[in-house]
Order: sequence, then structure tokens, then C-alpha cells
Amino acid sequence: MPVVTGTDQSAARGRLARLARPAVILPVVLLLGAALFSVPFQTRRDQDRWAVELRERGRPAQAYVYDVRTERSRTTVYVRYALDSVTHEQEIACVQVCPAWRSTVPIRVSRTDPGDFVTDYGQLSGHRGRVQGVLGAVGFVLLAVPLVGLAVIGGGRLKDALTARLRGGSRPRPRAVGPVSMPRSKRKHARGRRPND
Repeated sequence: MPVVTGTDQSAARGRLARLARPAVILPVVLLLGAALFSVPFQTRRDQDRWAVELRERGRPAQAYVYDVRTERSRTTVYVRYALDSVTHEQEIACVQVCPAWRSTVPIRVSRTDPGDFVTDYGQLSGHRGRVQGVLGAVGFVLLAVPLVGLAVIGGGRLKDALTARLRGGSRPRPRAVGPVSMPRSKRKHARGRRPND
């Protein structure tokens, strides 16, 4: 069994201390933040592609709006639709369009999952992207906090450097003082005067 000496332990601590430096941690945090921040955008692109595919290959059906509820400023539409003599129930999030109560909405249903469909105005069934939205918000915080901190610290250092530079460069230079010359008009008057006048 290998013997761990005090020198090995101090070297390991030194390596850990180097890894814990801001120069190492900051890029990792920024990369993680950028990756998390991009998740909702990637999810949105995937959902748009899936909506197009459902419109092209999905099975047509008519969804009947039997309820509309608003909770915590979010409105949800509840629909029923029949497929292969089976009635299904699903919900649609009101994002841009919100169908009225007791209205019908043309939908295209997935051939493999009867609960997955897209409406004729492009909204997918269910509430999708909530988890990805939270991850994006976390990524935004991981990006914003270090960048704002760097801006504040860097701005303070830049301000101090500029202030020191301006103070150092704005000192008045000593001017050489020579004999003071008198204007000619005063010289003439001064020559004509007597000491006792």
C-alpha cells in the first residue's frame, strides 16, 4: 500500500488551489452558462421541425374545445377528439392563438402517439419546453453574473488607471521666469521722472 507523505498532500492541495482560481473557474462557468442558455432555442427549433413533420404526415382530426382555464396568467385550452373510434383528451397552451370555448380546431395527430398533435395554427399539444425554459434562465444567470462582475471590476480598475494617468499628466510644469520687461510707453514716462516726483 503506497504511503502518502506530507509533500504529496501539499502538492495535491496546490493543484486543487490552482484549479480553484478564478482564471480556471470562470471559463468553465461561462461555457456551462452558454450551453444551458442555448437549450430553449434548440428545443424551439426541434419543436418547429416536429410541427412541420406532423402537418405533413399526421392524421387529420377535429378537436372540440370543452374547457378554457386561466391559472397564474397562463391560459390552457382542453380539447377532445376522436381517433379510431377512441376519444382522447389533451390540452393546448395558449401562446399566440387561444381557441374559444365550444369551438373546433383542425389538428394533425401523430401516427405513433395519439396524444401528440399540432393544430392548424402551428401549436403543439401539451405544455412543452417548461424545463428547458428553466435551464435557459439558469444559463442566463451563469452568463450574466460573471460578465457583470468583470465589467464592474474592470470598469473600476480602468477608472482608477485613467484617474491616476490624468492626475499624473495634469501637473502644471514649472515655467522659467526671466526678467520682467516694461512696455515702451511706460519706459519713456519712467525715464522723465525725477526720484522726488
